[in-house]
Amino acid sequence: MRLTLHTDFALRLLMLLALEPDDLHTIAEVARRYHISRNHLVKVAQTLIQAGFVESVRGRKGGLKLAKRPDEINLGEVVRMTEDGFALVECFDRKRNVCVVSPACGLRRPLEEALAAFLSVLERYTLADAIQGAGRAGRMRRLLDDSPRTAL
Repeated sequence: MRLTLHTDFALRLLMLLALEPDDLHTIAEVARRYHISRNHLVKVAQTLIQAGFVESVRGRKGGLKLAKRPDEINLGEVVRMTEDGFALVECFDRKRNVCVVSPACGLRRPLEEALAAFLSVLERYTLADAIQGAGRAGRMRRLLDDSPRTAL
């Protein structure tokens, strides 16, 4: 199972907003701190705003902030909202499936079960779980502030 960059960036954006809830964060700032593409991050932010996870504050001093508390944002829900689909193998996409052994293949069911288990585990965790514990928040902030690279 591999998540798309869209989902990866969405989770990273949410973590930063949760780490620094009193600040408004611009796309440019988040892209710089994570060393990721601003253009891609714009699309990610739009997805998260439409899903109700993030709020956009307009204006000269505007930016992004969480629309909910970190403990109200379920990681499984975020992944479901940001992934295009979960076609792990060709036969999961009935419209594009041209695999000749699909009617007899026994692989589909175990893969469907594995995907369900993957999502089930994520649904047990919130954004708060991803940033809390054993000094994690402080270390994450330092790493985001100390890295000298520039965004793509």
